[in-house]
Amino acid sequence: MQIGFYIILFIIGACIGSFLCCQARRLHLKATAKKGTGSLGSRSVCLHCHYQLSWYDNIPIVSWLFLRGKCRKCHHQIGIGELLAELGVALAFLGLGFTIAISSASILEWSIFLSTFVLTAVLAFLAIYDGLYGELPMRYLVLAICISIVVLTLKESLILQASPFSAECIYYPLLSVLILGGLYLILYTVSHGAWVGDGDWLLATAIGLAIFHPWYALGILFLSNFLALIVMFPYVKKSHQHRIYFGPFLVIAFVVVIALADLVIDII
Repeated sequence: MQIGFYIILFIIGACIGSFLCCQARRLHLKATAKKGTGSLGSRSVCLHCHYQLSWYDNIPIVSWLFLRGKCRKCHHQIGIGELLAELGVALAFLGLGFTIAISSASILEWSIFLSTFVLTAVLAFLAIYDGLYGELPMRYLVLAICISIVVLTLKESLILQASPFSAECIYYPLLSVLILGGLYLILYTVSHGAWVGDGDWLLATAIGLAIFHPWYALGILFLSNFLALIVMFPYVKKSHQHRIYFGPFLVIAFVVVIALADLVIDII
């Protein structure tokens, strides 16, 4: 049963990843259209020749591989971003599946899982948008923080069910927010936005609230910066760009640490 649950989560994740990538492009085009450069349609189209995609061109992962990353009509390269989004969100939801035993989970544990599921979808959208355009839409950052507060409240409730109230319920999430959101806020303030964007510290704050534990926050901080260094350093060195888009790396680290929480604690 648990294996089937993992498979379902992977498939759902791939579908949501495809949807989020499409919506990220539409949101960006909509912002551009307001300046008089175009308009949006209701159906998915090739951004190069505007060919309206059929349903069999929109099967997550499979269609991209079958078409070899090209438009069916004009054969223009679609780009690997769509595949990475679909596969990345699929793996993220698969990782979330490791956090719950479906045969024995309580209603409260299911509530935490489902709220974290929704939060991960919002974070994935932010990661995709930041990766494509180097921006983090404010409305979705606020939404992520609101959902993170729900996740935090549910986790607090689960802890209080098992044991009496302790100071950890207050200073653990506070430390997590300070470690992640506080550090990125300092970097943003000191560099006047040259090193990190104004949305990065808000994204990190949302993640810090949801992760709850300061050791997990440290794990996310280390992993996200390590991934950013490995992936972005050659590009930054070549283009002499000082700012790195941390959104995708923060979200990847968040999912990895949640999925492998016990292992992270053992390592740290």
